[in-house]
Amino acid sequence: MRSRALFKAKKAQLQLWERNKNNTQIKNYVALEKLAAAYIASGEIELARHLFDTIPKPHIACWDLLLRTYAWNGPFEQAISMYRKMLESGVTPSKFTFPFVLKACSAMKAIEDGRMLHDHAVKLGLQSDLYVCTALIDLYAKCGNLILAQRVFNSMSNKDVVAWNAMIAGFSLHGVYDDTLQLFLEMQRAGVRPNSSTIVSLLPTMAQANALGQGKAMHGFCVRRDFHNDVVVGTGLLDMYAKCRCISSSRRIFDTMGIKNVVTWTAMIGACVTSDLMGEALELFNQMVLKGSVNPMPATIGSVLRACAGLTDLRRGRCLHSYTIKSGYFLDMMVANTLLSLYAKCSVIDDAIRFFSEMRFRDTISYNAIISGCVQNGFAIDALLISREMYSSGVYPDLTTLVSILPACSHLAALHQGTCGHSYSVVHDFVADTSICNALIDMYSKCGKVDIARKVFDRMQRRDVVSWNAIIAGYGIHGLGTEAITLFHDMQVAGIEPDDVTFICLLSACSHSGLVKEGKHWFNAMSTDFKISPRMDHYTCMVDLMARAGLLEETYKFIKEMPFEPSINVWVALLAACRLNKNIKLGEEVSKKIQRLGPEGTTNFILLSDMYKTLGRWEDAEKIRIMQRNQRLRKSPGCSWIEINGVTRAIPGSDQLSPQGTNALQVANAKVELGMHMF
Repeated sequence: MRSRALFKAKKAQLQLWERNKNNTQIKNYVALEKLAAAYIASGEIELARHLFDTIPKPHIACWDLLLRTYAWNGPFEQAISMYRKMLESGVTPSKFTFPFVLKACSAMKAIEDGRMLHDHAVKLGLQSDLYVCTALIDLYAKCGNLILAQRVFNSMSNKDVVAWNAMIAGFSLHGVYDDTLQLFLEMQRAGVRPNSSTIVSLLPTMAQANALGQGKAMHGFCVRRDFHNDVVVGTGLLDMYAKCRCISSSRRIFDTMGIKNVVTWTAMIGACVTSDLMGEALELFNQMVLKGSVNPMPATIGSVLRACAGLTDLRRGRCLHSYTIKSGYFLDMMVANTLLSLYAKCSVIDDAIRFFSEMRFRDTISYNAIISGCVQNGFAIDALLISREMYSSGVYPDLTTLVSILPACSHLAALHQGTCGHSYSVVHDFVADTSICNALIDMYSKCGKVDIARKVFDRMQRRDVVSWNAIIAGYGIHGLGTEAITLFHDMQVAGIEPDDVTFICLLSACSHSGLVKEGKHWFNAMSTDFKISPRMDHYTCMVDLMARAGLLEETYKFIKEMPFEPSINVWVALLAACRLNKNIKLGEEVSKKIQRLGPEGTTNFILLSDMYKTLGRWEDAEKIRIMQRNQRLRKSPGCSWIEINGVTRAIPGSDQLSPQGTNALQVANAKVELGMHMF
């Protein structure tokens, strides 16, 4: 269709040039204006603009035609620029000019330019014009000035359904639920019949307010008025139910819809992802692709990629990555960021970093995704490096960035950089956020500054269960078990219900403080008094608690009576205690159990070998090392982190001075050297 229109336009231009080939300037301006209109109709905006600029005094209709094109298709700033040029040319705007230019201002949220246009409209006596007022309402509402929008709305003597819809959409956009609903009722009392656009404007605010009852009433209204067969209304209802956590109703509407467009499919897939129905989301996408009549859009791909990330389905994620390259969607920022999150969540952090480095454009979400991925996969140094690059590239960290960066500082014991992060959060007013404070408590505790962690905790405006868990854990790792128990009591007095993580922190605190009696009490109390069933982590804490106290036989009996198969961490905790207490008989028995668990028991050989060395049984120690080599089990080079004068350094463990360990440490220290000045 467009190609045919373009062919006709070019043919008309050739005929016009032929008729006027002896003239230096074409005099048939009407023909030129028609030709410009033909180019616009065919989508050739640049050709139309070039032709328009050759007309000495274009008619107002020609100005309006080009203004409308820019207002609808962009670039929006061209509409405002052309409007100014029109005024300079001495052309008086028409009542059609203002809605076009105001639409461009609305898209750019250029409220000052909009106010200028409002003043011009008043001077021309168009302040009560229906179309001008409706465009002004839309502008002011989208720019966040609902007072001005309502003032224009109230000044209108005649309001049609479009004007009412503009005001309702404005209230809905800003989540003003009560006012939106009241306006809808006033609209009907005024005798104006709502249309499908009215319903589509109302539904998002109901979803935002989680007003499921009102949403159901609106659904009934749609059925009575026969709006529910409209694909846009059906999609809006589907989305409303999904956001009100009524996914079954969403699916029922979807399945009964006669016509489904790409937005409908995308909304349903997104609803499944939000409801953690990842498999169902992927199945819907398969149906959509097989249908063939609907092509995915970037939002569709984004939702499906999130489903792949949720299922850690890397294979399908890579297939979608290939599709985005072929379709060009990988250039879409949202799609690129979701791909980044997919690779990070699937623990292929090298691929994530490679993809990140190849991205043409990066925003805060891009940096947050890769930083979070690095931290979650144990690449804390890389996270600090990328955060430094982020800051130097002019993309400033936000609250989410800091929540990811502070755990990296915790892992590296990078107190200086963590303190810089704290300062940054104070300057940018993030410190009032609970998640930031929780991360700061954890960071200061793990960097040996439990006193500062307590100050952060005491100054918090709002504390959740994570806040209490963090400070209890902080006291625990410093061997302050009694204080940790006191905090646990304070937590209950504050009305915060402990969760299973709270008891892991509490039991660990008892373990590090040698509070065996108290640890046993809280382990029993969690199931009897708090109705929390102990899981493997709780049993591991108890094993560590009793084993540290030298109660090896009691610990062994406790493990054998566990309601589920003990994990390797449970046995390793007991074996470490056997080494400490030189209980070789039990140590050998535990070692055999660890060996049955498979190759992940590398630590087993090291602990057993060290035990033999402690007892002077060098031949047995060597046999264990040979057995380890024969099974090709190698312990990853380990190190500790220490901060000296604000610089974090990797310090090797006693058994990590091999060439492999040395190389790893050199790389680690080189990275830290680069990333030491994070903010």
